[in-house]
Amino acid sequence: MKKVGILILCLLMPMASAFAEQTKTLSAEVLWQIKRIGSPIVSPQGDHIIAAVTEYDIPEDKGTTQLWSFAKDGSGQRALTAKGLRASEPVFSPDGKTLAFVSKRDKDEAGQIYLLPMNGPGEAQRLTEVPGGVHGIKWVGEHIYFISRIFPGKDWEQMTEQLKANKDDKVSAHQWNALPYSNFDHWIDEERDAHVFRISAKGGDVEAVTQPLKKQLPRSSQNADSYDIDPSERWIAFNSNGSANQVDPKIDVFLAEIGSGKYENLTPNNQAPDREPKFSPDGKTLAFTRQLIHGFYGDTSRLVLFDMGKRSERVVTKDWDRSVSKYLWTPDSKGFYASIADVATNRIYYINAKNGKVRQVTNNTDFGKPSIAKDGTLVAANQSFIHPARVVKIDSRNGKITRLDSFNDDVLANVDMGTYESVTYKGYNGDDIQMWVHYPPGFDKTKKYPLMMLIHGGPHGAISDSFHYRWNAQTFSSWGYVTAWPNFHGSGSFGQKFTDSINPDWKNKSLEDIYKATDWFKNKGWIDSERLVAGGGSYGGYLSSIILGQKDNPFNALFIHAAVYNMYSQMAGDFAVHSTRFGSFWEKPEIYKSISPHYGAANFDTPTLVIHGQLDQRVPVGQGFELFRTLQTKGIESRMIYFPDENHWVLKPNNSIYWYGQVKDWVTRFAEPGGK
Repeated sequence: MKKVGILILCLLMPMASAFAEQTKTLSAEVLWQIKRIGSPIVSPQGDHIIAAVTEYDIPEDKGTTQLWSFAKDGSGQRALTAKGLRASEPVFSPDGKTLAFVSKRDKDEAGQIYLLPMNGPGEAQRLTEVPGGVHGIKWVGEHIYFISRIFPGKDWEQMTEQLKANKDDKVSAHQWNALPYSNFDHWIDEERDAHVFRISAKGGDVEAVTQPLKKQLPRSSQNADSYDIDPSERWIAFNSNGSANQVDPKIDVFLAEIGSGKYENLTPNNQAPDREPKFSPDGKTLAFTRQLIHGFYGDTSRLVLFDMGKRSERVVTKDWDRSVSKYLWTPDSKGFYASIADVATNRIYYINAKNGKVRQVTNNTDFGKPSIAKDGTLVAANQSFIHPARVVKIDSRNGKITRLDSFNDDVLANVDMGTYESVTYKGYNGDDIQMWVHYPPGFDKTKKYPLMMLIHGGPHGAISDSFHYRWNAQTFSSWGYVTAWPNFHGSGSFGQKFTDSINPDWKNKSLEDIYKATDWFKNKGWIDSERLVAGGGSYGGYLSSIILGQKDNPFNALFIHAAVYNMYSQMAGDFAVHSTRFGSFWEKPEIYKSISPHYGAANFDTPTLVIHGQLDQRVPVGQGFELFRTLQTKGIESRMIYFPDENHWVLKPNNSIYWYGQVKDWVTRFAEPGGK
């Protein structure tokens, strides 16, 4: 009998194993097995499609990025760069025969430009030896242009010596005499300026482009969208601060003839940012985006065209209530393709340069920044809540897509993603609010499930139909929760009025939208009203802290990540909320007192998990410790998780897995998962 029992058990084990494989969920561990695909580019002739692909080694706790090539017909893919290194910012030569990219190899102290022939054997060859490294590369004509941060007045040899001296210096102090002092997760060195340079694709000396103008790129951040070169290589258009005020920079578009030593501010009369300059392929027109409200990053970005011959401008999308970004000219210079945030989905649109008429190309799921060839081949990355980014070719006439890669099919083959849908409910003042609802695998409407209310950050972004690695709703749902992502008042992609509706009152409309969303779920027969949890990060952490301060809030527990908790001490961040547009707290104290979460501390009584990272300069770590100390002082069950090596987000594999594990442990203690 024992032998029979053993035999039956042995027979059942493979079946059980197969069943387990079939029912695997999207755990945090699975998230880190997924290869992450960047925005693809297509060569000018349309015969090569390239994308950066990042994969992570969990035991080593690091990622590496390779460049991959994809067949135009979807028949195959191959790696172009070696595994174990990092490669980024691929750009093609005008003839499409050579690929330039940024990598740090061998004895490189910083990222340099490498060149790789597309047809034929051969290893990538280093082109530059720039002491401070390069980024933001473009290939125009005979030159490759790039950005580097330099010590003014020093040549490359002196730069090398200064960098070494700084590295060996035993004094760790930073010094600032003006803003900005930080951006997101790093300190900004006051001694170094960001400038555009160029080098012949054949090699040779590096030539300064913007440095002779004595006009640097924006200090806080800059990339390939911060400047552009016209096809003749005569002109450069670039972003810079148009005023001496570094507290509230006035980002303008400047135009200069390369080598002339002179520049012109094309946008002196607009106080809000003018960004993303791009020359048309025929060189006759310069496009850029424009916002109109200084101090409001969520303001609608309009597309502006500057006629290089007539020296006049016109706003192309002035009547369109959507923001233009991630755009590119069509090869015939007659229009643009762009990834547009539109009603919680990033869609590809065509914009007519002559009359501003727009045509929607894609519909469902999210598309990233497109790339187009002279023959009309249009490619982009496509993702949704249930599949990570893929490389796709898009039929510009009807939006039909052809997938070109096969990454992650093996990892996700046996993963049950559950399901999701978009719903609309009545929020503040009876306004329609869009919300994504995620259902756990095996969801059964005859049972009752706990609710996890997720509150997005920004606040002027929106949760779109995309695969999120840091806050993956399908991962949360896989634990046995119905998960909600409401795009409350203030969210982007629903028009200017809706986006600006919460300023300067960050609190009340969004709060009511969250409460109304919770009521919407309570009225569903498949939600257990006794098992409700909520949480969010950044502004989502702010609004979660506001909820914490409300009497009789409906949630059993909260988890709050990188929260703006004290509007006064947020002055320590890399930006101060509301101060530019509405005045600082000493000028308008009533605004800050009415919306700062810490004033609700008397009502705190909900168990709360607080999470923050030391490297967070957007919302400094003190905000998290203030909240935690307040909770502990009041005797409220709470937990503080501190990451000494993370910024506003949790980006390292093992830290991320730990983060998901802690959130899961916390919410399951107060709202048991699963249907009952």
